[in-house]
Amino acid sequence: MIEKNVLADFCGKVSEPVIDPTSYVHPLAAVIGNVVLGKNIMVSPTAAVRGDEGQPLFVGDNSNVQDGVVIHALETEMNGEVIEKNLCEVDGKKYAVYVGCRVSLAHQVQIHGPAVVLDDTFVGMKVLVFKSRVGKNCVLEPGAIVMGVSVADGRYVPAGSVIRTQEAADALPVITDDYPFKSLNKGVVHVNTALAKGYLAANR
Repeated sequence: MIEKNVLADFCGKVSEPVIDPTSYVHPLAAVIGNVVLGKNIMVSPTAAVRGDEGQPLFVGDNSNVQDGVVIHALETEMNGEVIEKNLCEVDGKKYAVYVGCRVSLAHQVQIHGPAVVLDDTFVGMKVLVFKSRVGKNCVLEPGAIVMGVSVADGRYVPAGSVIRTQEAADALPVITDDYPFKSLNKGVVHVNTALAKGYLAANR
């Protein structure tokens, strides 16, 4: 389902999702409101990308939004006034949620804005990212919770960890060549971009 948002005191403009024609949104997924999806993106069944409260939401080229993923955000305006604390800046532009290029959001991930996840990062199953910024080339292992912190480039968050202080985020381990999930994301991106291409072709 792809549809416009509705007007509210926290959302004074009706927006329609902007989806590159090379991206595939499964009929059982929902993409609503002020959402921009780049190229070669696979949005799987039961995913919800809902730009009807905090907005805009952005997902970059060659990323994937797997089954049961939720991308949503706290309100970014009220009665026409911008709520700056609920916006994140990336390359001079402001977003409620920004997901970079070649990012994998695995099954049942929640990215709740204000939040940023930068390029080439793998976000494992059932991870929550809220009020946080995650750098490039990171791995968030399944079940991790990342709240109110910035995670530097090239770090991993062990499965089930709860990272709620900047001190804990700064102490996260660096991804080294012997880290078992170092190259996981490349394979996941390959599979999902191929699926997007295949489903588009099959549904033409």
